[in-house]
Amino acid sequence: MLTTIKYNNRNYSIDLSKPLDISIPMTGEASNVNAWNIDYPKIEPHTEGEFIGAVSQGASINFNDIWFNPHAHGTHTECVGHITEEFHSINKNLNRFFFFAEVITIAPEKYQDDFVISRKQLQYAFGNKKRDALVIRTLPNLQDKVSRQYGNTNPPYLLEEAAQFFTNKGIEHLLIDLPSVDKERDAGALLAHKAFWNYEGVIRKQATITEFIFVPNSVEDGTYFLNLQLAPFENDASPSRPVLYKLE
Repeated sequence: MLTTIKYNNRNYSIDLSKPLDISIPMTGEASNVNAWNIDYPKIEPHTEGEFIGAVSQGASINFNDIWFNPHAHGTHTECVGHITEEFHSINKNLNRFFFFAEVITIAPEKYQDDFVISRKQLQYAFGNKKRDALVIRTLPNLQDKVSRQYGNTNPPYLLEEAAQFFTNKGIEHLLIDLPSVDKERDAGALLAHKAFWNYEGVIRKQATITEFIFVPNSVEDGTYFLNLQLAPFENDASPSRPVLYKLE
């Protein structure tokens, strides 16, 4: 189903029947992608007395309880409430859901004992474009990203200067295939989070960070139409489903 949209005084067509889903689904299995060393999600029948909420166990319906942490268990979108004492809800702060996004691919570079994404790399990959959102695929881009156990592995992260680059460019929505934009153990510094949301100045309440995406290698770098879907939780973060559409 083709529809026409206008961007920068130019008309584009997108085929809504050909979505490119870049989210990681959540399962109730130990193989579910995981970070921060917490238990894996649980999806299991609700039990109450003799009632077990599973048709396979005699119930008339399947009636599951679900336990998860959005920051640790899959694709999620967060707002500045992730790092503030004051409560901010992603469900309130994100009130638009369609954006023009640029997909770029970056191989994190060695920095001291870590691998990081630097401002120089972003400037080279993104250039002088103006986009609402930026989608970062890191290399190597292997299928095991959808089930990797990240706890105590010191995964790559963004330098503070890289996060400041997004703010300077007016990028309001950052999507990345890492568990966090910051270093796994940074003593609470959260330099990239704070720089992206301009924490020390006029906070960018409308800006969001989406972590734990997976961009298949079949998705080429370039400009796409992004639909950023999320579950309506009144929380700093929510499970989300970013979907890309090719521009024609």
